[in-house]
Parts: sequence; structure tokens; C-alpha cells
Amino acid sequence: MRPDLHATRLALLAGSSDARTKMEQAIAVAESAACDQVFTRKLFDEARHAAAAADPRQPLAGLAFSVKDLFDVAGQPTPAGSVVLAHAPAAKADAAAVARLRAAGGALLGRTNMTEFAFSGVGVNPHHGTPANPNDPATPRIPGGSSSGAAVSVATGAAFIGLGSDTGGSIRIPAALNGIVGFKNTARLVPTEGAVPLSTTLDTVCAMTRSVRDAITAHEILAARRVTAGSAPLAAYRLAVVKDLFLDELDPVVAKAFERTLTKLRSAGARVEEIGLSELADLPSINSTGGFSAAEAYAWHRLLMERSGAGYDPRVAQRILKGATMKAHEYIELGNARRGWIARMERSLAPFDAVLSPTVPITAPTIASVAPGEERDAEFFRVNALLLRNPSVVNMLDGCAISIPCQVAGELPVGLMLWHAALHDDAVLAVALQAEHALQER
Repeated sequence: MRPDLHATRLALLAGSSDARTKMEQAIAVAESAACDQVFTRKLFDEARHAAAAADPRQPLAGLAFSVKDLFDVAGQPTPAGSVVLAHAPAAKADAAAVARLRAAGGALLGRTNMTEFAFSGVGVNPHHGTPANPNDPATPRIPGGSSSGAAVSVATGAAFIGLGSDTGGSIRIPAALNGIVGFKNTARLVPTEGAVPLSTTLDTVCAMTRSVRDAITAHEILAARRVTAGSAPLAAYRLAVVKDLFLDELDPVVAKAFERTLTKLRSAGARVEEIGLSELADLPSINSTGGFSAAEAYAWHRLLMERSGAGYDPRVAQRILKGATMKAHEYIELGNARRGWIARMERSLAPFDAVLSPTVPITAPTIASVAPGEERDAEFFRVNALLLRNPSVVNMLDGCAISIPCQVAGELPVGLMLWHAALHDDAVLAVALQAEHALQER
């Protein structure tokens, strides 16, 4: 396992390594075949300068981070994985999240590939190609999305932090499929200024890392707050496993990994209870008029699509255009229904410190099976729906969640999602620290 940010920073402080050396190692990975189609814009010279100027006492100490292509970087256009914005005016300032990572001593390695306009959990991009998941060199598999390149940059070792966004799982899906950690904080905790929106209601700015402790560091920087995770053992927490929805249609590898994980956690002292969550059955009717993402995306894209619609990924355009049919009263009713649903969910989850679920019900399919082409559209949308199903519940809840790896050697990556309602971030992170430790013990 590659050293995480925490261990690397300790080595810098001890003088056994330096930021310049680590940056050259990061650049070598970023230039390797493992990172083909990962970066839409490489900023290696700037990263070298940042590493050379960094103070090892800073939280990021001159180490590499990557930025999803939908964030503003001063002096550059913000294409958001598209071609229709390729020649947009350059951003006048860094997005708030980018600025915070730089201020913490991070060195920006480059902009990363993504699903066009962040509107899919698969990670396929017909304009810039699709970065391959690095966990199966023999068979090119999807990276997951929409933060596809960000995930691969972390999984390959090019970056210690992959800045991305999560509207329905776009951090946790690629984290699960690539075998890394992805933390979706409560949305209101991190500013979204300077990011191209998908859904102003659901968008969350967050990151992927190599470990839970690194996820805490990244979150503290992005949210400008201190996490109180504590060090209580697993036995101190009351955990739930939801029988409804989350365990449906698990492929055999995921089902086996999840059951093995629950056994390990119980052996480590975890108190895990199976519960029903009848509120989940309300989601189809609440979202029956199309949901927030399509309506809010259409409001943002309407004029751009009138001018440049032919340049859009047809699969993305199809999903955006579904928002054109939502009426004003339906949008208002959707917001009201969501607030009521959140209140009911919070009451049901109140007795528990965190909920445990598979992050996604499948392992990474092959890129060939979902590559651009009308003959593969049905399979693409089937896979997309499966990948979004579990993590999108947390976005609808306005909650927080983290995906940590739970596979064993020889298996494709599988994610364990720990989640709860809004502002339970610190409790979820505390449980995740203990769960990560239990799963790493042999």
C-alpha cells in the first residue's frame, strides 16, 4: 500500500525525504501509462515551484493534489469535461476549495478528467477519453464518476488528494471502484463558489484520499474547521445495516465482501443491528417529476444548449433535457417533500452513530461494455442507475458519508459506505477510522 499523506508528511518533517523528490515521483506517475487520459491539463512546472517553496510544517507541505475539471483555477478556462466550454473566458480567481488547498501548502498537479458536466456515475467521457481503473491492468474497467480522473490520480499515486464533487455519489462511487477513500461531507460545510454546478441543491465539494486520516485532513482544510473524531473503540458506537434497498442486486463479489466486513467489524467489538428503513420506499414518488439534478442542470444549461447543444455528450444532454418538463409547482413541491422526508429519516436514524452499506452494488464493469455508442446506451444507463442508487440516498438526505475499501487481495475493489444525516460528519469519520483499522488487521 502506498504511503498516505500523513506518513509522507512525517517523513518530510523528519528530513528523510523532501517535497521536491516527492513531486518528481508524482509527476513520473502522472506521465506514465497508468494515468493515460487522467489529466485534461497538466501543471507540472507550477507544481514543482509550489513544492520547492512549501514549508514542511504546512498541512500539505508541498505535496501533490489534483483538481476536477469543473473547478476554477485562476488564468484558465473551466471546461467541466466538455468541449462547449473549452474556449470560455479564463477564471479570474481560484475556486474557494482550490484556494484553500493551495493555502495549506498543496501543489496543484493538474486538472482531471470527468464525466461531462458531472452528470453520470460511470466516468465515461467521449471528448477526452475514459481513464482506466488501475486495479485490473489486463482488462480496462471504468473508473466510476463523475470524478473519474481525480480518483485515478489518487489510486495510482500521482496525487495525495483528488478534489472533486459529489451530487449523487461522484466522490464515493469512484473511490469504491478504485479502492481508495472518498468522503462526502455535509454539503453546507464547504463552499461551492467557483465550481460549475450540476445541482445547486445537492452539489457537495469534497475529496478522495488514500486513508481515513487523510480524508480528515482534507476535510479540515476544505471546510476550515477542526474534526473531533475521538479515539473510542468500535464497541462504543451503535451501528445499523439497512435491509431495504441498499442490499438489493449485489453482485457476488460485493455481497461476499460486505458480509465478511460485517463479520470482521463484529469481531472487533462493533455493535451492528439490522434495521428496516421504510422511508426509502417514498423516494420514487418524491422524485417522480424528475428530481433536482435534471431541473437545476437544465436551468443552468438551457441557453448554452440552444447555442452549442450538438457539442454535448448525447447521454448527458438526454439527462439534462429531462429537466425541461418540470413545472414550477412541481419543483416547489419536491423541495417540500424532501424536507419532510429528511425529518422522518433523521428520526429513524437518531439512535445510531452510523449506518453501514455497500457503497455500490457492483464492481467496476469494463469500459467496452458502456463506451459511447447507441448500441450500448441501455447497458450504460443500467450501470449508471446501479452505481448511483446507494450513494444518492445520502445526497437526498443532505447527509454525510465515507467510502472505505473492504476487499481482500485478489478481489476487485469494493467500498464500505458509512453514513448518517447532516452534521454527523465527525461521528462518521470517527467510526470510519476504527473500521479502517479493523479491516486492515489480518
